[in-house]
Amino acid sequence: MIRRHFLALALTTGLMAGGFAPAAQAQMAPSVDQPVTITFYNYNLASAGIGREATLDLIARFEAANPNIKVEPIAAPSNEVLSRVQADMVAGLDVDVAQLVFRDLIYAAEQLGAQPLEDLAGEELAAHAAGFVPNGLALGAVDGKTYGLAYVFSTPVMFINRDLFRAAGLDPDQPPRTWDEVKAAGMAIAQKTGKHGFFPGAYGPTDGTFVYQAIVISNGGKVREGNRLTFADKDQADAVAMLRDLMDSGAHARIDVGAHLDTFQSGNLGMFLYTSAILNRVETAAAGKFEVGLAPMPSFGDKPTAPTNSGSAIFMFSQDPVKQRAAWELMKFLTSDEAYSIITSKIGYLPLRLSTLDDPRYLKDWYAANPKYKANVEQLSRLTANVAFPGPNYRQVENMMKDAMTEAVFGSGDPRVVLKTAQDTAQPLMPQD
Repeated sequence: MIRRHFLALALTTGLMAGGFAPAAQAQMAPSVDQPVTITFYNYNLASAGIGREATLDLIARFEAANPNIKVEPIAAPSNEVLSRVQADMVAGLDVDVAQLVFRDLIYAAEQLGAQPLEDLAGEELAAHAAGFVPNGLALGAVDGKTYGLAYVFSTPVMFINRDLFRAAGLDPDQPPRTWDEVKAAGMAIAQKTGKHGFFPGAYGPTDGTFVYQAIVISNGGKVREGNRLTFADKDQADAVAMLRDLMDSGAHARIDVGAHLDTFQSGNLGMFLYTSAILNRVETAAAGKFEVGLAPMPSFGDKPTAPTNSGSAIFMFSQDPVKQRAAWELMKFLTSDEAYSIITSKIGYLPLRLSTLDDPRYLKDWYAANPKYKANVEQLSRLTANVAFPGPNYRQVENMMKDAMTEAVFGSGDPRVVLKTAQDTAQPLMPQD
C-alpha cells in the first residue's frame, strides 16, 4: 500500500514554514463558474522552437474553449522542473498542474502531494481513459491509482543516415533488426566512410535512462525488483556487455556523450537510437545535407524488443476544489484527440489515442504523408514502463546506475564487475522495506 510521506517532507524541507500544508481531501467542484487562474509547470515551454510554440498553441486553444480558466505557464527544463515545483511549494506558491518526467512518478505520488485522479475524477477519469493506449495510461499508476496522466512520450527508435548507409554499401531500406546486424553495419560505416557507426542516447547529461532500460529489458533484464537493485544481474549485465563489444569492435562511436545529437545532425553518425520526439528537429537540421530514416529498435536475436517510454505525465497538485476542476479540465484537454493532433504532428511525440491516426479530422492525412513514423507507433504494442526508483534517493541511485553503465561501455574494466560494484554501493540508498 502506498505510503504518503508528504507531511514528513513538508516538515523537513520547510513547506510548512512556507504556508503550504496538505489539506484533507476535498471534493472537486462540478464546474468552474467564475474566473480562476491555474499554474502549469511545463518543460516543453523551456525549449526553443516548435516544442514551446506547440505548447503555447495548446494553452491558447484551451483558454478559448474555457473562458473562465486562465493558465499561467511556467517554463523549466526537464531536469529542473521538479526542483522548481518543490521550490515554489516551499515559497507558498500555488502549484496546480505540472509536467514531470516518469522517473519522478513515485516521488510525486508518495512525497510531493500529487492527487490520485481516481479519488477526484472517478467516473470522469474512466470515461476519459476510453480510447487511450492501455499500457500508456498504466505508466502513471502507483499502487493501482493514477497520479500521473501520461502526456507526451515516445519510444526509442533508430534514426538512420540513409546517405551514409549507401556510402558504406548498405541498403537503407533494410536497416539492422538485431544487435548483431547493428554491429556489422556500424563496422561497415566506420571502415568504409570514416564516419561513426552507431550510438545510443543512453549516456550523458540528457535523460537517456529510458534507452538504457529498453536495451536491458529487451534482453530479459530488470533494473530493480521491489527495493532490490538488479541492474548488475546476468541479463542486464549481458546487455551492457553487448554495448561494450560494439565499442571494442569499432561499431560504437567513441564520442563525447553529450554530443550525440549534434554528431548525428551534422551527418557524422550512421545510426542513433533515441526518442522520436526529436524527429522534427533532426529533419530540420538534416535538410539539404542527408536523408533521415527511422527503424524500430534492434532486438537480441529472436527475443521481442521491450521499448520503454521517454517523456512525461501531468500531475495535479491543486488543493482548492475549483482549481482542481480547472486543472482536471486542462489535463483532459491536453490528452484529447485535438491535443494529440498537435503534439504528434508538431513535436513528434506518440499519439496516445491511436484512433486519431485514422480520423481525417485529426492525424490521418499527416500519418499518410509521414510513413517513417510507423516505426514508433508499431512499438506501442510492446511498450514497457521505464522503471522509476522509490525513496528519497531515487535520482542518486539512478545516476549511479547510469554512470556505471557508461563506465562499463567506455572504460577498460570488466563491465560486469563495474556494474556489480556500483550496484553494491547504491543498494544502501534504496528504501529498506
